Amino acid sequence: MKIESPVTEQEIRAVYLALMAVLGLGALDQSIVATALPRIVGDLGGMNHLSWVVTAYVLASTATMPLYGKLADQYGRRPMIFTALATFLLGSVLCGFAQSMTQLIAFRAIQGMGSGGFMPLAQIIIGDLVPPKERARRQGSIAIVFAVTSVLGPVLGGMMTDLLSWHWIFFINLPVGAVAFYAIARSLRKPVQTHAHRIDYLGSVLLTTTITALLLILALGGTEWAWDSVQVQVCAALTVVLGGWLVVHLRRAAEPVLPPDLFHSRVFNIASIVMALTFMGLMGASVFFPLFFQLVMGSSPAHSGMMTVAMMVGMIASSTLNGRVLSRSGKYKAVQIVGLSAAVLAFAVLAWGMDTARGYWIIEPAIFMLGAGLGLVMPNMTIAVQNALPVARRGVGTAMLTFFRSLGGLLGVTGSGAILAHQVHAHGIADVARAAHALPAAQALTVDVYRHAIANIFGAGALIVLAGLIALLFLPELPLAGQQAER
Repeated sequence: MKIESPVTEQEIRAVYLALMAVLGLGALDQSIVATALPRIVGDLGGMNHLSWVVTAYVLASTATMPLYGKLADQYGRRPMIFTALATFLLGSVLCGFAQSMTQLIAFRAIQGMGSGGFMPLAQIIIGDLVPPKERARRQGSIAIVFAVTSVLGPVLGGMMTDLLSWHWIFFINLPVGAVAFYAIARSLRKPVQTHAHRIDYLGSVLLTTTITALLLILALGGTEWAWDSVQVQVCAALTVVLGGWLVVHLRRAAEPVLPPDLFHSRVFNIASIVMALTFMGLMGASVFFPLFFQLVMGSSPAHSGMMTVAMMVGMIASSTLNGRVLSRSGKYKAVQIVGLSAAVLAFAVLAWGMDTARGYWIIEPAIFMLGAGLGLVMPNMTIAVQNALPVARRGVGTAMLTFFRSLGGLLGVTGSGAILAHQVHAHGIADVARAAHALPAAQALTVDVYRHAIANIFGAGALIVLAGLIALLFLPELPLAGQQAER
């Protein structure tokens, strides 16, 4: 929608800082809660359902991403960012007052329904305010937010849990959210023109339930649910039936929640494949960094956490450099090819270094290179998609790109967990905890098995990211618009 006058740099900066605060809320919540889980279980019980505290949040967040994008295109960015933030804060209050594990899981799902809009809406709003050639510098800073929160989250979570109580890890969201709410309301302009739209209620329900059923299989299949269990079979049936119904409905609806013409864009299709494969490899491998450092290399939990900071530093450095390069050249494909090539090389070095028992002097530079490579891919791919789609499809396109990225991450975590479990069980090792209490010979065997298993996971990650690099070669490079986008 058009606005009355060009947006000033001061307005852009105010909106940008408010959006970074919103993104920080969502990112901080994931890392801060993990630290307090032992204390939460001690107060509420329900150890058997502990994983659902995290799973419910991730599932709800991922499933609602496409809805925020489409609704933002229909009703504007302001109403949807306010809806997402209000839902997240409501869930935070309810989580803080939870009296049982069941209540906490349900309220975490409400939180996730709100946080599902944070990343896509932030990228959409930045895309509205900043021309594509300048967008990488703004969106690249998103990596800084996640880097800072990944370090601060465990520290703040531990401090608040010890000094106050675990309830305050949720209550702390309220003042930060209130400031972000006020800043967005004051600085993000209302659109001058409004248009009547028809809400696709049926499509929204079908899309959400289909995605949720699929995500339940990916998140819990092979772990809490056996692959041949009734739960997996029911979710698989729902995915097929509801998914088929959704496809038919999208072709007939006047204003479908997921426009079929979105997939007519070659840029969008290839970008979605690249992002899914990239995060499949990244999340599938990087989730085992702490296990490798602690069990195989003998690091303490605190020290192992610091070992992954190198990836965040690399991501921040390359994102900053990327913004300057893109603003001058206007080319986004070559930089991404360099980034994914570096990521493939980093994965290969990590797999080799872990398998051959190399030290930190090999592992740490490779982790830095991995972060640096990814920092050249994520912001540029978002810019490529936003630049290729018309304004009316920019919101849902950005949200769907974020969704495919999250879906790839879930697939990666599930797949890598299956690889690890298969190799560990093949050697008759029950779990990690027994390694610390085993006889020296048995302990050495356990460490060796885990070392090779994790190395194989990183080797698989290298192949997956290589597939993403090959797909990237077919990405069309369209000229970036230099003028300010319309809202």
